[in-house]
Amino acid sequence: MNDNGFPQGAVLVFGGSGGIGQGVALEFARAGVPVAVGYRSKADVAERVARDIRGEGVAATTHCVDVTDPAQVDAALAAAIGAHGRVHTVVWAAGPFVNQRQIGDMTHDDWRRAIDVETIGFFVAAKAALPHFRASGGGSFVTLGSAGHLRWPDRDGLSVAPKAANEALVKGLAREEGRYDIRANSILVGVIEAGMFPVLLEQGQFDQAWIDETQKMLALKRWGKAHDVGRAAVFLASDRANYITGQQLNVSGGYGL
Repeated sequence: MNDNGFPQGAVLVFGGSGGIGQGVALEFARAGVPVAVGYRSKADVAERVARDIRGEGVAATTHCVDVTDPAQVDAALAAAIGAHGRVHTVVWAAGPFVNQRQIGDMTHDDWRRAIDVETIGFFVAAKAALPHFRASGGGSFVTLGSAGHLRWPDRDGLSVAPKAANEALVKGLAREEGRYDIRANSILVGVIEAGMFPVLLEQGQFDQAWIDETQKMLALKRWGKAHDVGRAAVFLASDRANYITGQQLNVSGGYGL
């Protein structure tokens, strides 16, 4: 174990080119952890994130991967292991852009796409990583879930519902894989000024009434930042949390208290 609370090796961040995923990747770098940045299509963004990570004095690699394709996930994991010697942490920050819709207004394609990327994608990533984690003497999964898991946010079902399935998978992984010193935890993410939220604001999918009502439900009365989620992920993956598994860490500014 290194002084930073992590073993030798890297973290693999699926969705590392996304707004929140970038923040997660950079916080691991600031903790001295090499980072493998997984991305689907934003190669230029992923390379910029990798440069920023190297600017923190640690190694970084980028890996193009469609998380719905098991062969691509296997290849990305193998490449990350080849580059860094070991992957000790998998962070699941991948997810499609989803519009704000009532359940009754969702299409079958909307639902299928959300499930394919969020839920099937995480299962594929976890299944790929488990043999490596077991052979390496342990590892850690950290998923980015939704604070909407605790209080339903109107029109956000395409994000919240698939992530709720992942919450169950996290508990299952924690229960079944703990004997191999493999831990699994999730972060219940609130409204963060990164990723989808600014885009949805710009598109007008959130109006002032929504903003006012949502901030009333926040104990801290402000939106979160990507680094808030990143710092939580670093903690959960580190040796400081080595007796924590199967848990949810709510990073939402006190949403719904």
